[in-house]
Amino acid sequence: MKKLFFVLLLLSPLSLSAEATNQYKKILVLGDSLSAGYNMPLEKGWVNLLRQELSKRSHEITVINASVSGDTTGQGLSRLKPLLAKHKPNLVILELGGNDGLRGIAPPLIKRNLATMIDMAKDSGSEVLLLGMQILPNYGKRYTEAFHQNYLDLAQEKAIRLIPSFLDGVGQKPDLMQKDGIHPNVKAQPYLLKNITSAFSF
Repeated sequence: MKKLFFVLLLLSPLSLSAEATNQYKKILVLGDSLSAGYNMPLEKGWVNLLRQELSKRSHEITVINASVSGDTTGQGLSRLKPLLAKHKPNLVILELGGNDGLRGIAPPLIKRNLATMIDMAKDSGSEVLLLGMQILPNYGKRYTEAFHQNYLDLAQEKAIRLIPSFLDGVGQKPDLMQKDGIHPNVKAQPYLLKNITSAFSF
């Protein structure tokens, strides 16, 4: 029964019907360069596209982008508490871990930092949407699998919603990536938005 409930939790969309619109007045995005609009105008990034999309449905929804390029989970953790106190979000979209992976930080430490952030957000009264990451395969199978498994395990352990792979449909397409092969380009931002809104019902 518990397993069935978990499956339904992951698959059920966050409803932005009239009822949900009243629920989610403030959305806080805490991420790294993938959400900070690295190497592009901020208005072209997926967070601003989300803001524009939601504004069509309600003028009362505020989207706060607290993402910083280069941030690790440890840096995000150090910034989250004052952000929660200042903005009092109803929903936290957590997009961190990629820079930890690039630095080869131990997966258990990454998981611990993410878990602490999830707990902080939930304790403040906010729901959490976790964006899963996958690291480049040249880091080795053992590391890459443990890295990605963190997100799957946290979603189950913390009973939060998860997008298993935020860059799904983007990272595999060179024409949607910048020359560094790490950061999505401007053309990719609507696809990232679609990955986000797959967790919502419009």
